[in-house]
Amino acid sequence: MTSSPRVLLGHGTENDFVVLPDPDGRVWDGDRLDAATVRRLCDRRAGLGGDGVLRLVRSAHVPDAPAVLGDDLAACEWFMDHRNADGSYAEMCGNGIRLFLHALVAEGLLDRAACADGVLVGTRGGPRRVGAAADGGYWVDMGPAREFGRGAAELGGRSFPGLAVSMGNPHLASLTDVDVDSLDLTRAPEFDAGLFPDGVNVELVNVLAPGAHVRLRVFERGVGETRSCGTGACAAAYAALRADGATEGTVVVDVPGGRLTVQVTTGTTVLSGPAVLVATGSLCPEWLAG
Repeated sequence: MTSSPRVLLGHGTENDFVVLPDPDGRVWDGDRLDAATVRRLCDRRAGLGGDGVLRLVRSAHVPDAPAVLGDDLAACEWFMDHRNADGSYAEMCGNGIRLFLHALVAEGLLDRAACADGVLVGTRGGPRRVGAAADGGYWVDMGPAREFGRGAAELGGRSFPGLAVSMGNPHLASLTDVDVDSLDLTRAPEFDAGLFPDGVNVELVNVLAPGAHVRLRVFERGVGETRSCGTGACAAAYAALRADGATEGTVVVDVPGGRLTVQVTTGTTVLSGPAVLVATGSLCPEWLAG
């Protein structure tokens, strides 16, 4: 590892990440980016702070990329090597992948104008097409939302029934009349481990306009409550449409960190929103030695 690896800090609707430029896989190769290092990077007091870590790396340098991308490996030059704040691997993140593309552009690794029609990026949830929007933000084709049952989150002695939705990672989208701002999400909601054996992201959702506008808060597995969740916004939008008897539509999703837009069709889901870089720098040898 180089003595002072470069780092970027950024966010998508305040879902924030430590970004590690490593295009040729030489800085954080092998097991150097282990779970303990990820936890230290994401520590908001002793590290840089973030909901997760994104490594900017070419797919050719990611050992498990062939298994998760299959025939799409050659089409995905770049791979979003994404870790949750607890050090675990994450399959997909809608806010993270927008920031990932923004960082590639900022680092001069991709030309923004060439990204208007989208670039195929590898993730552990499969390939995703992400592109630069005319308004300065970014969009990402998240793939279809897939229902796989119904469950309930238990929180503060209350039950919040919801729809189990996969966006490449598992979600429980619970529409409720309880004001989501009144809920205590300092503790993880309880859920059905049989339905969600690998854990679940829980969305508590208020419908502001049926099938058109929702507000949500989210508790992400491996992280805790976050200011935003892109895949969670997609799951919430899908659940809101289904509750309104629709399978397609565009839903505005307000999260504590800002606003996202989700377009749901029978074939796919497109998430749009901002991505912001906050700072660049390098890790000090004394921190690395700690």
